[in-house]
Formats: sequence, C-alpha cells, structure tokens
Amino acid sequence: MEYREEHDTMGTVKVPADKYWGAQTQRSFDNFKIGTEKMPPEIIHAFAILKKAAAVVNAEIGVLSQEKAYAISGVCNEIILEQLGIEHFPLAVWQTGSGTQTNMNVNEVIARRGSEVTGTQLHPNDDVNKSQSSNDTFPSAMHIAAVTVIEEKLLPALDALTAEFDRLSVEYRDIIKTGRTHLQDATPLTLGQEISAFSAMLRECRKMIKISEDGLLALALGGTAVGTGLNAPAGFAEAAAAKIAEFTGYKFRTAENKFHALTSKDAIVFSHGALKALAADLMKTANDIRWLASGPRCGIGELHIPENEPGSSIMPGKVNPTQCEALTMAAVQVLGNDAAIGIAASQGNFQLNVFMPVIIYNYLQSVNLLSDAMNSFRVNCVCGIEPNIEKIEENLNKSLMLVTALNPHIGYEKAAEVAKKAYKENITLRKAVISLGYMSGEDFDTAVCPKKMV
Repeated sequence: MEYREEHDTMGTVKVPADKYWGAQTQRSFDNFKIGTEKMPPEIIHAFAILKKAAAVVNAEIGVLSQEKAYAISGVCNEIILEQLGIEHFPLAVWQTGSGTQTNMNVNEVIARRGSEVTGTQLHPNDDVNKSQSSNDTFPSAMHIAAVTVIEEKLLPALDALTAEFDRLSVEYRDIIKTGRTHLQDATPLTLGQEISAFSAMLRECRKMIKISEDGLLALALGGTAVGTGLNAPAGFAEAAAAKIAEFTGYKFRTAENKFHALTSKDAIVFSHGALKALAADLMKTANDIRWLASGPRCGIGELHIPENEPGSSIMPGKVNPTQCEALTMAAVQVLGNDAAIGIAASQGNFQLNVFMPVIIYNYLQSVNLLSDAMNSFRVNCVCGIEPNIEKIEENLNKSLMLVTALNPHIGYEKAAEVAKKAYKENITLRKAVISLGYMSGEDFDTAVCPKKMV
C-alpha cells in the first residue's frame, strides 16, 4: 500500500494514499481499534448536510470566501449523493465521547477532496469547521440523522404495517372467536376486533414518535465549544439551522439554550422512549400471532401464517413462525438499546455529554432494526395471515365463558355454578343449565348468542 504524509498540530503521520482523510483521522483509526462498529453512514450524511449549510451561511455572513464555500458544498453534495464512498469515513464508534474525531474526519475529507476538485486550498479547521466546534456539530448531526431516518425509513414501514392490519381487521370483522385473558378463556370477540388492537397500537406509537420529533428539530449548532457561541458570528446559528431545514425539508431550528443542547441528550432519550413503546407493542403483536398460529395440531391453531422455510434440521415437515421470532429479537435489541441510551445520556458532565457516539449508534440501530423488521414481518407473515375457521368455531363453542351472557338472567353465582358443572362433567353449558333447572333450552338459546356478545 502506498502512503502519503499528513500533518497536524502533533506532528506528521502516514495516511493511505488512496484515502482522503488526514492526520487526525489516522490517529483515531490507529488508536481506537475497538470492536467492529463503525460510525453509521447516516451520521456522515448528516454531517455533510451540516457542513454545507455552515459553508453557505459563512459565505453569506462574509467570513468565508464564495470560492471556498462552493468547494465545500460540492464535496458535501458528493457525500449526500453517495458519490464519495463510505470507505473514507472509517472511524470506530468507540472513540472520543464528543465525536470530535468523526467531525475532523469529515472536515479532512471535505478539505482534501475540495482542494483536489476545485484547486481552492481548504483547511479542515479554518475553513470547513469555521464557526463550529465538534461539541455543537456532533449533537446537531445526531438530530439531523435521527429525524431523517424516522421520516424516511421508520414511518413508511410503520404505516405500511398499520395498513395491512387494517385490511385484515375489515376482512375478518365477522368471524366470531373466543377471547382470552390471563391465558384463560374469556368472552367472545371478532377476529377483526382482535386484529384492530394491533393497528391501533401502531397508530398510538406513531403519535408518540411524531411528538418526540419536536425536540430533535432543535439544533445545538452555533453553541461551539461550551454553549457560548465563541467564534461563531452573530446570526450564524439561526441562519445555519434555516439552511439545514431548507436542504432537508424538515423544520429544524436553532436550540433556544445552547448550554442545554450541548450537555443534555434528553431529546434523544425521549424519542427512543417512543421507539421502545413501538418495540414493546410489536413484541406483543408478534407473540399473539405466533400463539394463535401455534400447532398445527397441538396448539391453539386459530390462524394460518405463511410457511416460508423448513423449521427443523431433524424433524421433517416442521415449519416455525420465524418472522415472529425475528421481529421479537429485534424488539429485544431495541429494549436493550434504550437502557444503554438512558445510561449514556445521564453522563452529561458539566458543559458536554461525552457518550454521544454510543447514543446515536444505538438510536440508529433501533430505527433501522424496527423498520426492516416491520417490513419483513408485513411482507413475509402478516400479508398471508388466514383464519382457521373450523378451529375458531370449535374453540368458540367449547368456551365456558359464554356463560357470562347468563348473568343478567340467573345471576353471577348461579352462572358460575353452571360453568363449573359443565367443566367438571365435560358437558355443554346448555345441558348444565337445563339439568340445574335454571333455564329452558329455548331460553338458553335466546340468551347465549355469541353474535350478540361482540
């Protein structure tokens, strides 16, 4: 491999000749060989949007030449359009807790690539990082990345799954089945009503996610090192946030209190709490579906779900609810990520949180996992759900909790006596109530009508 020499304030280091990064990136690359987790591409993309906005505003304010702003913007566009590969951004998540080295990685790549393309000499600190600090750019990039993935990946997946449950709820609205509470038989409902809970949960989660998005729209940019805005011109923070809003189409704004914006990660914690709620509801939904589809002969067996692949290497013909399992594993990871994010966010010592890379890594992983898992679950499972009518009717007719309809006619205690007698003697509720002399067969038939109970 060929190398070139790059220098920073600490001296000279060798850098691979085919990479655009500089000395500070190389030092981080050499000093933090920890794990396999790299800074997410969504963060690099967000940095490119931020750096472009900063360059344009710096030129408008008059602290950066138009030529340099043009050069910086051109490279940022290459990053945004993925024309400049992710291989130029190699740093580990497990680096400085401020994300300084990733900020400098982006600065160095933009400076070298911009100088190469335009012939305008760019300095990573003096030009690309002008009016900024890692301490305000990294939290701003976190928020830009978070809003982008929510809007462009999570919500479309969530909406598509909600719509599919809505379809099933309508299609199966007239299929009456037994309900279950405490894992025990309960009064009846329709299959459509049962499925409607799934789509309702997703809608509530969507509301919570959108509410949490408001805090993410506030940007720390302009606070520079500790929140005072040192070295950032007057008006830079507001103008840069407006440019970012223009470039992304989302209503980003400058944070009212930059000291808060630098040290607190409460907006991310709050937003991930909504993601945790979604994970919890998806866990419940997937578990319900795999229980209702359990069998095929020795389980509940009220639903048929798609058979996508063989389920066992030793038991021929076995098929498992694998999409449910994948979704629940993703949900578990999100719940774990929430714990990590909460602990990391509590470490905002003095003027800066220094757990930001792990916070945004876990946040973005949660969004990506939920989005992909919901799409897979919808396409490979939910779209193919069908009722097992024969089993549903069998279970409904066997349910002792139809006795609840007798309460208004013979009272709770006599109705309980009927249910216990039917269970003990393995006879129908109808036979039990007649043998006890509490009702005639005709009266029972009039009172106990599952269709009237839903």
